[in-house]
Amino acid sequence: MSGCVFCGIVAGEVPAFRVADEPDGVAFLDTRPVFKGHVLVVPRTHLITLSDLPTDALPGYFGLVQRLAVAVESGLGAGGTFVAMNNRVSQSVPHLHTHVVPRTKGDGLRGFFWPRTRYADDAEAQGYARRVAAALSPA
Repeated sequence: MSGCVFCGIVAGEVPAFRVADEPDGVAFLDTRPVFKGHVLVVPRTHLITLSDLPTDALPGYFGLVQRLAVAVESGLGAGGTFVAMNNRVSQSVPHLHTHVVPRTKGDGLRGFFWPRTRYADDAEAQGYARRVAAALSPA
């Protein structure tokens, strides 16, 4: 898509520090990493959110994400990884992308990047679970 920086990286028109370039996606270093070695994985086609990714593309794309999580950990000597994706809200580039962030014990990252909350009680939690389950499309 014209004007999309990630499409430009996929096409080789925008420079990036590539980590992987495969049929299922392209991975490159984030220019503003949470920690050094923070990788972004994008599908080759311009999609905006996870719901736009065709079902038949899921195994290949998330297989690549999984392999990169292992590679970030082993290649950087990290204690683990944080794998995350934003859909629309907080999505700095409107092109589907998955963050693979190296983690080490004591790195200062606390859970998620947003405040956490609690359900008032089990009934409230069950109500939320029912609402999501009712909206879930069949497999």
